Amino acid sequence: MYARRRHRYFAMMGTCLALFVLAWGVVRLWSVPVAVGMCVVAMVIPPLAAVVANRRGPDDRWWDDPSGDPQSDEWWDELDGKKRR
Repeated sequence: MYARRRHRYFAMMGTCLALFVLAWGVVRLWSVPVAVGMCVVAMVIPPLAAVVANRRGPDDRWWDDPSGDPQSDEWWDELDGKKRR
C-alpha cells in the first residue's frame, strides 16, 4: 500500500511540475491567461498530493489498534470504556 501511495504522490507532483514548466515555457507564448490557469491548477495539486500520500490504507495500522504492550492496551481500553476479552 505504501508504494502505491508513494507512486501516486510522485505522479501528482510530476504533473504539477510539468504544468508549471509548460505554462511558462511554452503556453505563455500563445496565451497568458491559459498559462495562469495552468499555474492555478498546478497550485491546487500539492495539497491534494499530500492528502493522497497520507491517507490510511485498509491494511495500515490505525491509532486504536493494540500496541502490543498489554499494560498500555489495558490502560487505553479502560479510558475508552472498552472491556478486554
